[in-house]
Amino acid sequence: MPPPCRALRGSNALLRAASASASASSSAARTARPIAVSLESRRQFTASSPTMSSFYAKWEPEGPSVKTDIPGPKAKAAIAELDTVFDTRSLNMLTDYSNSAGNYIADPDGNVLLDVYAQIASIPVGYNNPALRKAAQSDDMINGLINRPALGNFPPADWAEVLKTGILKVAPKGLNQVFTAMAGSDANETAYKAAFMWRRQKERGGPNVEFTEAEMDSAMNNQAPGASQLSILSFKTGFHGRLFGSLSTTRSKPIHKLDIPAFDWPQATFPKLKYPLDAHAAENAAIEKAALDEVEHLILNYHVPPCAVVVEPIQSEGGDNHATPAFFRGLREITRKHGVLLIVDEVQTGVGATGRFWAHEHWDLPHPPDMVTFSKKAQTAGYYYGNPELRPNKPYRQFNTWMGDPARALLFKAIIGEVERLDLVKHTARVGDYLFAKLEELAHKYPGEFENLRGKGMGTFIAFDNPRRDEFLAKAKKVGVNIGGSGQSAVRLRPMLIFEEKHADLLVEALEKIVSSW
Repeated sequence: MPPPCRALRGSNALLRAASASASASSSAARTARPIAVSLESRRQFTASSPTMSSFYAKWEPEGPSVKTDIPGPKAKAAIAELDTVFDTRSLNMLTDYSNSAGNYIADPDGNVLLDVYAQIASIPVGYNNPALRKAAQSDDMINGLINRPALGNFPPADWAEVLKTGILKVAPKGLNQVFTAMAGSDANETAYKAAFMWRRQKERGGPNVEFTEAEMDSAMNNQAPGASQLSILSFKTGFHGRLFGSLSTTRSKPIHKLDIPAFDWPQATFPKLKYPLDAHAAENAAIEKAALDEVEHLILNYHVPPCAVVVEPIQSEGGDNHATPAFFRGLREITRKHGVLLIVDEVQTGVGATGRFWAHEHWDLPHPPDMVTFSKKAQTAGYYYGNPELRPNKPYRQFNTWMGDPARALLFKAIIGEVERLDLVKHTARVGDYLFAKLEELAHKYPGEFENLRGKGMGTFIAFDNPRRDEFLAKAKKVGVNIGGSGQSAVRLRPMLIFEEKHADLLVEALEKIVSSW
């Protein structure tokens, strides 16, 4: 019999002690004081010979522990109370964050699950990470939190240094400026605004040409010429947010868009590749060419001309849809050919999840994207850009009260420090290869249960289709795994960057338990 898994118990004091002992050296972090754990044998798993030692072996539990149904009695009572003041209909799992650690998420009933959903791909280096806890307790963080600056009007004296040593330290190649924002939808919407202003500025004759009286008067009535007759081209099954403007480029599910007025903007077909890729290379190349031809046709002929194309490196909410680097190089070529901006939405794919810090680095583009939006694992948000013409010609055109959050920028700086210290991008690439190979074995062993397995060579950004997807996700919790879905039938994996081979073994064993029970 394999050894029983350890489960978390209340341990805030010990977590604080662990964070206090965290330092820049890996040896200090790996000897941080352990959180309290206890043996639990409700669920048992084995982990076969990981290839490297754990980053935080004394910080997280050895494995999942399922004690009750999920939700259990305590969670049900808390959910009922919450529902009286807050809409709980989208609730996945009521969480006890004080007892969640590393790759494991806990609930009020003492259930501890291996979390490969990670708050919809938003947790980079684990729950209650000691280094992030230390950063959160710093004077700089406290100053940013309690004096929340309106960054456009009253930026802190060290804001340039915070940006240069954090957000801009990992800026995509060729993009050396940033507009900070609050969330992914916000990042995309402000990028769209920048694109519209850039295009109209060019049409007007440059940044020094003043607005006409007619432009200013008509803008106040939401009419041309002040309100531009331009669009953003997006892709079918794409997702770029749920705010008012970003919704017009979101095409993943009707539920997001119903009843909301929308702009008359074009959508192109995203390539629907056939798997395995190496068995359908010619067909997939034709599929991608047809998609690129459609993009070019829409740029040239759509009745509301596109000034930008927005695309995800991997369509995430729409079903984890992939395309090859050749497709994206072709897209870059078309947009440059026709003077249209390329906005790469890296909200979900960015910060190491694909085995590169930015997923578009896989494409080997001859010219960088015009803008790259980010959020989620960065714990802050915004868009990178390089062309100075994308900075509006007058103040207050791209503006809001907060324009981001210094506290979140400081947190991203600490995340970058952990990613670099532990070389987590290369680590994720290696572990992703290991996990993908294990899943390929499952796919051969259980035909039809792991269909269209995709994400090879893309770190841990892996997905597959299951004909009973929703039941699959529900059963995953019963065997100790929190996992998510996307699109109509996709099961998507979104582990944290500290996910290791031993966690992959636990995950694969749990997935096999699910499909073998049918």
